[in-house]
Amino acid sequence: MVTMLDVSLRAGVSKATVSRVLNGTGQVKESTRRQVFTAMEELGYRPNFLARSLANRTSNSIGLVVSSFDGFYFGRLLQQASRQVELHGKQLIVTDGHDTPEREALAVQMLADRRCDAIILYTRFMSEKTLLRLIDDTPMPLIVINRALEQAHERCVFFEQQDAAFQAVDYLVNQGHREIACITVPMHTPTGKARLMGYRKALEQHGIAWEPARVRHGDATMTRGYELCQQMLQEGVGFSALFACNDDMALGASKAIWQAGLRIPQDISLFGFDDAPSARWLEPGLSTVYLPIDTMITTAIDQAIRLANKEDVAAIPPFTGTLVLRESVAAGPWSKA
Repeated sequence: MVTMLDVSLRAGVSKATVSRVLNGTGQVKESTRRQVFTAMEELGYRPNFLARSLANRTSNSIGLVVSSFDGFYFGRLLQQASRQVELHGKQLIVTDGHDTPEREALAVQMLADRRCDAIILYTRFMSEKTLLRLIDDTPMPLIVINRALEQAHERCVFFEQQDAAFQAVDYLVNQGHREIACITVPMHTPTGKARLMGYRKALEQHGIAWEPARVRHGDATMTRGYELCQQMLQEGVGFSALFACNDDMALGASKAIWQAGLRIPQDISLFGFDDAPSARWLEPGLSTVYLPIDTMITTAIDQAIRLANKEDVAAIPPFTGTLVLRESVAAGPWSKA
């Protein structure tokens, strides 16, 4: 049976160095890490994580609860989470919270029972009160993604949804659009409410009256984006620009606009949200809001590991969006150009 000593001899380093590489502790040069992993592969060495966890009272793992496994957003999040946890020499254990507070709480409990060093929870619906109680009751550090917690700024990583939506609509107004329609993501989510509020605040900032007929509540799918845009066009709702609160609905809306014999952006300007991979391939390319998903999950993991190591941590500042301007927006009827 291959041992850690065998690996150290093959790699030409000390046994303590091999241990540091496996545990992700201490300062180890990248070239040394590669030597150790190469030696492990050549010898067929497999670390006994169970034995180590019993000896060290740690599983050497990070738990992650996501709302679902669908879509590019969670695909990017999981990919970056895996990379970041590996950089810390730990394993990632992922489970699906099925987008319900009850199932998410059960998922956190399951990961706690597995003695994860820390747990990261992505949630859309769990109340702030429940989240704070869960943080207090979970025996290891719990970091929350996608929610602002006023009483626990060091335990939450979130994105300024309202401000990002405001920026998008403010840009449309500055391009000369005043009749701007909006298709929301689900309104029973904090994200849906924040993005709609950003839309309303931008209109208010520019003295544009709120028109309920120009707002339709969607479900974040291409199909619903298509149906709601088609509905507004058939009803004769006037708008020179459409702000869709996610890219999938913007793509669905683009088909409804095309089928109505209208052109993007000459007749209707279109703005999305999320910067999905498909956004750049729409013809013309879709202007949208970029969310720093990679940086957010990296920050969450680093903070969780610092807490697990009982290091001092500071509050995490909110993340902000970046407008990605492509060809789907043109000057509107009230353009000063």
